[in-house]
Amino acid sequence: MSSGFRLIFAASLVLMLFGTCNGSKVGICYGRNADDLPTPDKAVDLIKNQNINYVRIYDSNIQVLKAFANTGIELMIGIPNSDLLPFSQFQSNADTWLKNSILPYYPATKITYITVGAEVTEARDNSSLMVVPAMINVYNALKKAGLHRRIKVSTTHSLGVLSRSYPPSAGSFNSKHAGFLKPLLDFLAENQSPFLVNVYPYYAYRDSSNNVSLDYALFESSSEVIDPNTGLLYMNMFDAQIDSIYFALAGLNYKTIKVKVTETGWPSKGSPKETAATPENAQTYNTNLIRHVINNTGTPAKPGEELDVYIFSLFNENRKPGLDSERNWGLYYPDQTSVYNVDFTGKGTVDVNNGGNLTTVNGTSWCIASSNASEEDLRNGLDWACGSGNVDCSPIQPSQPCFQPDSLVSHASYAFNSYYQQNGATDIACSFGGAGVKTNKNPSYDNCLYMTAGSNKTAANNVTTGANATSSGRREFSLPNPYYFLLMIVLTWIQFL
Repeated sequence: MSSGFRLIFAASLVLMLFGTCNGSKVGICYGRNADDLPTPDKAVDLIKNQNINYVRIYDSNIQVLKAFANTGIELMIGIPNSDLLPFSQFQSNADTWLKNSILPYYPATKITYITVGAEVTEARDNSSLMVVPAMINVYNALKKAGLHRRIKVSTTHSLGVLSRSYPPSAGSFNSKHAGFLKPLLDFLAENQSPFLVNVYPYYAYRDSSNNVSLDYALFESSSEVIDPNTGLLYMNMFDAQIDSIYFALAGLNYKTIKVKVTETGWPSKGSPKETAATPENAQTYNTNLIRHVINNTGTPAKPGEELDVYIFSLFNENRKPGLDSERNWGLYYPDQTSVYNVDFTGKGTVDVNNGGNLTTVNGTSWCIASSNASEEDLRNGLDWACGSGNVDCSPIQPSQPCFQPDSLVSHASYAFNSYYQQNGATDIACSFGGAGVKTNKNPSYDNCLYMTAGSNKTAANNVTTGANATSSGRREFSLPNPYYFLLMIVLTWIQFL
């Protein structure tokens, strides 16, 4: 085999390898049932800063669709239950909605899914009877526009759609929903659309803490639960709940339908009896969930199967009714400060004892003055940090360790970083009107030691690997590329062709 052909063949194999192994994805739910939320543009900036590329919204709000234009973020949009009747009655209603609410913004806004209704089996009315007719009309509208293969149509479900979920192999749909489910599953199978489900191990623990351990719900269990029918071993509640859906689908002979998780998460605050609703537990659940998903672990019944999830939610939503927990699922407060940190790459360091955003991709992060900032912006930022920001700026005074070099950029960098670390190391704490930038390179020099989160002056000594925590509560995750070794085998084999 000639060297030229070997090179072409190797390149083809590599492209095929990476073209077919996309891996599981993690997104965020962007609900807006709250007061004083940031504008959609600012919310999108927040999402982009967290490297989140998949977002679910619950309607087709024009301002939100415009905000996501040209970002590359894939959007799942929703048709609320209140609109099911007109969508189910007349094809023209779906056509008009698509023409006026979607087509003007597509493809600049990268819409990939439309959810028609949400958790309709939980509704007290007969809205479930309208879902499939509405889905068919939306699909037909997309087909007329030539978008039915690019934008998938489905609807979301709660686990209440099941009559039984334990053990997972006994998962089965509630027979009272048979009239709704049969045509729905036929539609999903025919159009290769996913079954969308909202999965909340928190509720399983809260409502049955005598039978479900907190560690099992948080992906922290050191012992497994055995499915007596299959012998499959479960280390967490999330996998068990997902497999109960797979088994329920298989039980009705719908084995080809994929499953996506359109909501999952953990509340950071709850009513007095909701003792597990804490920032620490919320951070632990979501961090472990992300690691579990992007590592393409799959579930015991579907090992290695891609499983996309959307974390609920971006913001706390104070207008939601019910227990206190209903209003405290967000990663952020409406003012964009962190409730707790979650690293969506799954590769960072997480301090579970601090409510701020302390995640970095390769260790600790610092905040320094931007080289592009104007002298006025640097001066204003320095004055504010050393004044209203309550930063101890004595180290940049004459004869002190950080006075030299005696420059505005150097002094501002020290003050910016001190404020950044003291305020949770969040993106907002390093803004300074655009004069601050984050860095993974330690700016300390000589005897001038820049503060890091969790330490008064010096960087914390980070010695853990895997999922083990140090006494300080810091966790470090390192995820292998699941295709790296396969690629190495291919390239090695090519050498001998």
